[in-house]
Amino acid sequence: MEIKGFDYERVTVADGVTLQAAVGGSGSPVVLLHGFPQTHLMWRHVAADLAADHTVICPDLRGYGASDKPVDTDGERYAKRTMAADVVALARALGHERFALAGHDRGALVAVRAGLDHPDAVTHLAALDVLPTLDMWDVLHGTTAAVGFHLYLMAQPPGLPEQLISGSSDAFFGHFLDVWTRDPAALPADVRAAYLAASRAAVPSIVADYRASAGIDVVHDRADLSAGNRLRMPVTVLQQDWGAALGYDAAALWRAWAPDLEHRTVSCGHFMAEEAPAEVVAALRALLAR
Repeated sequence: MEIKGFDYERVTVADGVTLQAAVGGSGSPVVLLHGFPQTHLMWRHVAADLAADHTVICPDLRGYGASDKPVDTDGERYAKRTMAADVVALARALGHERFALAGHDRGALVAVRAGLDHPDAVTHLAALDVLPTLDMWDVLHGTTAAVGFHLYLMAQPPGLPEQLISGSSDAFFGHFLDVWTRDPAALPADVRAAYLAASRAAVPSIVADYRASAGIDVVHDRADLSAGNRLRMPVTVLQQDWGAALGYDAAALWRAWAPDLEHRTVSCGHFMAEEAPAEVVAALRALLAR
C-alpha cells in the first residue's frame, strides 16, 4: 500500500543500505518516522495534510517495510545513532540540509537520537508516545513491567527471540496492533494486513532494533546525559497518560532532555497518527510555528 498522491523513491543512505521513502508536497521539509509494528503508511493522514504546505518525507526505517534490512553482525547496525544517520543522509540526498522531524514509537527514539547527534540539521522535533530510552527502562518495575514484555523478550541474545516470534509472527505483531488501539476502525483490515506482512518479513531486523535499545542505545544515552548534551531545538511530545498508570512524571522526564518542551497527554490510543490525525497535525503545525 502507498500514500495516495506521494511519489516513492529509493535512496542509498549508507554503505549497502537503501531506504524507501514516500515524498509529497512542497515547502519546508518535514520528515516523519514510523513506529512498531508499522511502516511509513501510518502517517498517511498526517502526511496528506502537511503536504499542503510542506515537503513531507516518510521513509521506512532501516530494517522495516520496503527498506533494506542488513544483518546485525556487530550489535550496532540498528543503534539509534546509525538509524538517525540514515535519516539525515536521506534528507540530504533529497536536497534538505535542515528539516523538522517527527517520530512515533521506535521512530521517535530515532528522532531523538538525530536531534542529539545532528542539532544543526534538525530544526524542530516531535516525539509520539515514547519515553527516552534510559527513562523507559527506569520506569518499568515489578508487575507493571509486564506491559513491556516485548522489550525484555527482544533484549535477549540472538536466536531465541527470533525463533519464537517467527513461529507465530502474526499473533505476536497483531497483539500490539489490537491492544494498543482504542479505535479499531483506525486500522482497517487492508492496513492491518500490510503491517503484519511487513513485520512478518522483518523479524530479525525488528528484534535487532529492540535489542539495540537494551544495549548500545543505553551506552549512547548515558554518555549524552553525563556530558550534558540536550535537545537544543523546540520539542513537542504527545503521550498517553502512562505516567499516571506507572507512577512517573512524564513531562519532567522529558524536560531533562528537552528544555524547550511542549508536553501533552492525549485520550486516543497508541497509534495516534491514525486514531487522532487532526490532533497530531495541529500539534505539529504549532511546533513548526515555534
